[in-house]
Amino acid sequence: MSDEANVPRGLRTAAGWSWRLLLIIGLVAAFVWLIITFRIIVIPFLIAILLAALLIPFSNLLQRHRWPRWLAILTSMLGALAIIGGLVTLVVFQIRGGWNQLVAATLTAVDQIGGWLAGPPFYLELEELRQAVMDWWEAFSADMSTIWSGALSVGSTATHVLAGLLLTLFATLFLLIDGPGIWRWALGLLPRGARPRLDDAAGAGWTTLTTFARVQVFVAFVDAVGIGLGAWILGLFYGGFPLIVPIAVVVFLASFIPIVGAFASGALAVFVALVYLGPIPAVIMLGIVLLVQQIEGHVLQPLIMGTAVKVHPLAVVFAVAAGSLIAGIPGALFAVPLVAVANTVIRRLAATAEPGAAGGVLPGRDGPIGDAQEAVPELGQDGREERPAGDSQ
Repeated sequence: MSDEANVPRGLRTAAGWSWRLLLIIGLVAAFVWLIITFRIIVIPFLIAILLAALLIPFSNLLQRHRWPRWLAILTSMLGALAIIGGLVTLVVFQIRGGWNQLVAATLTAVDQIGGWLAGPPFYLELEELRQAVMDWWEAFSADMSTIWSGALSVGSTATHVLAGLLLTLFATLFLLIDGPGIWRWALGLLPRGARPRLDDAAGAGWTTLTTFARVQVFVAFVDAVGIGLGAWILGLFYGGFPLIVPIAVVVFLASFIPIVGAFASGALAVFVALVYLGPIPAVIMLGIVLLVQQIEGHVLQPLIMGTAVKVHPLAVVFAVAAGSLIAGIPGALFAVPLVAVANTVIRRLAATAEPGAAGGVLPGRDGPIGDAQEAVPELGQDGREERPAGDSQ
């Protein structure tokens, strides 16, 4: 009798699962390491995929209304650049224009809070608080100036930013022009027998990504309008609420990080209400931010997202936390769509009993493509379509 026969069956099963799990963990760790190492290339490509998920349906809509294909793609690209650039420029100029006023209001609020804490029932000596805040503001302003000047003066940083921007633009453009062709080429690198099932699963993942992107834009818009409108209404009772437009724009941009982004950016509105209007308006503004978040989390996300993106809110929070821990802001931005797409792809692969059992959606199309065999022809080693002998078409 061999030694293996003396090992209990449960222990053999656990050992078999253990080395497989270790292999999977090692592959995931290697994949994450590659992404971090080549982040200068990976991040622009992921941004391009998100932009393509937003722009391809719009470009297809224009083409269905008899727009020339090149004009539809050009309009989509230029429109996206104009919107993003305009929002960022608006925030920068608004904040620069009100920066000194914000500093002065902050110091005034610190004096008021210090006087309140110095009275009953606290009787705290906080005369140094104002000076500490002033020193912090000066240090923060100096650090920001150093960061920006360094970013503009150091050639490598400026080169990386410019290279990332160009890579994003070119990748987005090529995805808009030939998304299905790029996917067919990538699919041709895989074993022939696995292509139909993978095409079907990838199509479902692409549908999830486009749904997530469009819903997230709408949710971000609702968050920005809700918090901005709430700040404006609050200002009617307290002589005006400053910086409403930049606050709303920051909320819109930050809301692309689900759950966490809108709440963190809403804290900016609470801070402005505190330093300009006082503690009670700040508490009211906090209630407005929480109300908008409740509407988003319990009404908009379940009803609009529907069954296309099945990711539990707890998974969203942990995904954002893990993404920010691994890759900072880009990790927090891409964590949820990656988890949503991976969830859909894995479920589709597990549920597909036979290759080509269900239709998929190729990048560049916004509807079912029918049978996977028809959508994905037999490809040669170079990714080109193989035709039957004698077929010259």
